[in-house]
Amino acid sequence: MSLTGRYAIVYTLDNMSYAVVTTKVDPQTKREAQKAAEALGMPLSVVIKAFLKQFIRTKTVTFSARDEVPNEYLKSAIRQAEKDYKAGKVSPAFKTGKEAVAWLEKQGI
Repeated sequence: MSLTGRYAIVYTLDNMSYAVVTTKVDPQTKREAQKAAEALGMPLSVVIKAFLKQFIRTKTVTFSARDEVPNEYLKSAIRQAEKDYKAGKVSPAFKTGKEAVAWLEKQGI
């Protein structure tokens, strides 16, 4: 069986058994994650273990687009949204989802 595109996370704590978590991930993502972890001076397994511990503690998953550069489509959408806002083409604020749906239906959307 080939493990291409897979990696195992193995960790130990004092007097604790090994646990292996296997997940499928595309090879490019794995390489990029390993590079990023290496740039921080740690193996990828440490990063994943820290993520799992945080997930257990907070029961949340947080994604960040920090340092993300928007593509041309997103830039165009932002420019259009700014034009619409300046032209007053915005929806009112709603207190409930039902109000929002009713407004959208009235607009023919």
